[in-house]
Amino acid sequence: MTAVPTAGAGAAMRGSGRDFFVCDFFAPSPKHDLASMEHPIFSLSTRPDRRILTYSHNDAEITVTPSVKGRATIFDADILIFCISQLMAAINAGKQTARTLTLTAHDLLLATGRETSGDSYRRLRDAFERLAGTRITTNIATGDTEVTSGFGLIESWEIVRKTRAGRMVSVSVTLSEWLYNAVLSKSVLTLSRDYFTLRKPLERRIYELARKHCGRQPEWRVSVEVLLKKSGSSSPRRVFRAMMREMIKADSLPDYMLEELPGDLIQVRRRKAKDPVVVLEQLSEEALATARALMPGADVYALEAQWQSEGRAGTRRGRADKAFVSWVQDMVNNGGV
Repeated sequence: MTAVPTAGAGAAMRGSGRDFFVCDFFAPSPKHDLASMEHPIFSLSTRPDRRILTYSHNDAEITVTPSVKGRATIFDADILIFCISQLMAAINAGKQTARTLTLTAHDLLLATGRETSGDSYRRLRDAFERLAGTRITTNIATGDTEVTSGFGLIESWEIVRKTRAGRMVSVSVTLSEWLYNAVLSKSVLTLSRDYFTLRKPLERRIYELARKHCGRQPEWRVSVEVLLKKSGSSSPRRVFRAMMREMIKADSLPDYMLEELPGDLIQVRRRKAKDPVVVLEQLSEEALATARALMPGADVYALEAQWQSEGRAGTRRGRADKAFVSWVQDMVNNGGV
């Protein structure tokens, strides 16, 4: 049994002739790479999808070839989101990173809103196998480099340690150079934590497209035909349109609202922010620095916004810093985010 390496938060270490990065940042903001959000790399099927996907849009060309176990799914991508989030937290904290990561399976399951039952660990192993077996040929640039190349979503993975009952405890995973380059060039976007609560594959995919194309703009309009293509759905257009109407009715996407417009268009709009909370005192840089120290890699400005949204910012003058730091400390003690 191999012992799990330990180090400070997000440390890059050297062992067995190669560098590796230990995932141990506390609840970093979830982040996804731009290329995966823009293009339909992952399958939306809930059954093994062994079809070869060929996609071309503007100057981007992609061929995704599944293994015998099927193409990696949009839920399998949670593993990549977890890895990208940990790496970006380390980069933002000025830590060294590496393409090979050692992660705790339990932390991965919790961070992506999954159960920690024995069956969940088995499904996690299946997800690693689909990610490693799915091959991509593309000319999509990551960072400032554009080449046509073929690669797997992850280069390799291995169980580093098991329980006596055979359940994986920690896993080592090596990302593709293509994906790692995207992280180093910061070609990523932050996702809502509620993304992991979306249980329908198409909801997740539409959220990704909304986040990528609408972002912080007031709205984004797209034809049903183009949205169908970019989503990667294999449904006929009339069926896809019906599914979009159901999604509009359910109104369950985080941060964004959908609306059907004349001309077979879909409009994506950002949800209106809550009424602003009156802040009697701006938080000091010292308070924000203390929050960073308490939660290494966390987005302190997102924490500040959450603190304000909970109505805690109306603290009497001179006490806002202390109240905010105390709130962050309580989150750390309670294992919250």
